[in-house]
Amino acid sequence: MSNNPTVTLYPLINYTFGTKDAQPEEDPSVAARLARLQNDYAVTGMRRTVEGVLVVHEHNHPHVLMLQIANSFFKLPGDYLKPGEDEIEGLKARLDERLTPVATGYNNNTSTNQDWEIGECLSVWWRPNFETFMYPYTPAHVTKPKEQKKIFLVHLPEKKILSVPKNMKLLAVPLFELYDNAQRYGPQLSAIPHLLSRFNFIYEK
Repeated sequence: MSNNPTVTLYPLINYTFGTKDAQPEEDPSVAARLARLQNDYAVTGMRRTVEGVLVVHEHNHPHVLMLQIANSFFKLPGDYLKPGEDEIEGLKARLDERLTPVATGYNNNTSTNQDWEIGECLSVWWRPNFETFMYPYTPAHVTKPKEQKKIFLVHLPEKKILSVPKNMKLLAVPLFELYDNAQRYGPQLSAIPHLLSRFNFIYEK
């Protein structure tokens, strides 16, 4: 009898994808992002970032939903938290911002907290300096890391409507594409197949 945790996956075709207004990236370049990180660190200390792994299946193989920006850059939905913000509620708010359809009618704002079910933390990454490199551990000589990123599993319901900003694409990337492919996806995303390997997936039709 397997003791591995069980996760139910639903087919990609179950989900409806729409679009909403563009959400330009705050930083036009990696250098600009690191400069803002350094400025923010001077004011609020270590940045805390949360991201979600949303998994569906196609032909009984897990696929991870990822945002593609500028036809080249891939990222998980999520973002950094405000100082003192709860990480679970913060991740729900960031998922709303990126993926929840805009409400219609009298309230034209994005609807809040669309019943996201946040699962366990899959991994924690640390940025030791104001550089692009992040590690799944804190290097021994680093006493004040500049950013902590937590990646959570997000349990999707059987059906859901998702809306993506016009300047982004939401792609379902199979695990076999991510595995050992840090050259294209980077070390964090290419590690996802390892992180998910201990789960017992049930593929619903």
